[in-house]
Amino acid sequence: MNKRYQVVGIGNAMVDVLCQVDDAFLSRAGVEKGIMQLIDMPRAVALYGQMGPAREVSGGSAANTIAGFAALGGRTAYVGKVRDDQLGAIFAHDMRAQGADYETPFAPAQTTEETGRCMVLVTPDGERSMSTYLGVSEHLSPTDIDPAQMAQAEWLYLEGYRFDGPESHAAFAKAISATRAAGGRVSLTLSDPFCVKRHRDAFRAMIRDHVDLLFCNQHELLAMYRNATLDEAMDEAASEIDIVACTASEQGAWVLAGGERHHAPAVATSVVDATGAGDLFASGFLWGMIEGRPWAECARMGCIAAGEVISHIGARPEADLKALMARDRLG
Repeated sequence: MNKRYQVVGIGNAMVDVLCQVDDAFLSRAGVEKGIMQLIDMPRAVALYGQMGPAREVSGGSAANTIAGFAALGGRTAYVGKVRDDQLGAIFAHDMRAQGADYETPFAPAQTTEETGRCMVLVTPDGERSMSTYLGVSEHLSPTDIDPAQMAQAEWLYLEGYRFDGPESHAAFAKAISATRAAGGRVSLTLSDPFCVKRHRDAFRAMIRDHVDLLFCNQHELLAMYRNATLDEAMDEAASEIDIVACTASEQGAWVLAGGERHHAPAVATSVVDATGAGDLFASGFLWGMIEGRPWAECARMGCIAAGEVISHIGARPEADLKALMARDRLG
């Protein structure tokens, strides 16, 4: 398929504000450990005031995936909304510098909502607790979707988090229609168990009607299908979707495709910050799939990319992912 883009991603566009804290800080700040919570601007300001020294890194779940895919050499683009402000300029610069096309119109500087940011609090065990102010990212609308760009995608990659928005479902529908009409395929990441619970019916309808590839972790899949075991949930997902890629932390990852189940072990890594593990797994998996690798090898490539990103603070790769994967193949 000779298209301009191998993957086009759509999702949140924001800047991560990362800070290392202890569990006592989470308790004092009223932050629930290990999950993503949506917050408003006053809460974002208050929480930032309680944090110690922090590091700002462009983020957003699907944006991280697209940045990782670009780092591997993929032809890619991203669609996500920022405001014409300092953080918006940082986000756009970082995406383009990574090698991805980013052409989404900025919201005007006078817009009430600001560019979104995610307060990522990382505890000594590497777990991350996220408090997310979506800002203008929440207002992605069908007018931000360019059908001509979608038609140039071999794969569309949709972020589950972006379902939290008044016009996001319509934006996704427009992107799916344009991609499919031009022969492209659709992937979706479930993003978070609480996101699944908020949008289960909409996710199920999209999965049944439009999704060719589903990315998830074990907790998200169990939240979606509400089965007693992971095996049952994977089997149910495989009955509805051509390809399922499910991660399970230290247990590695499974791929269900063509009536078969494939497994790749996790990569041994010292966990510094788990932020972006699932995002970069998707980067490596998509690259392997585009390269025509066997399913187990695609999952292995995903695990390598995830292992790299959890070895340091921040959800964007710092090492040469292509070199890491080449070394792994050489044994």
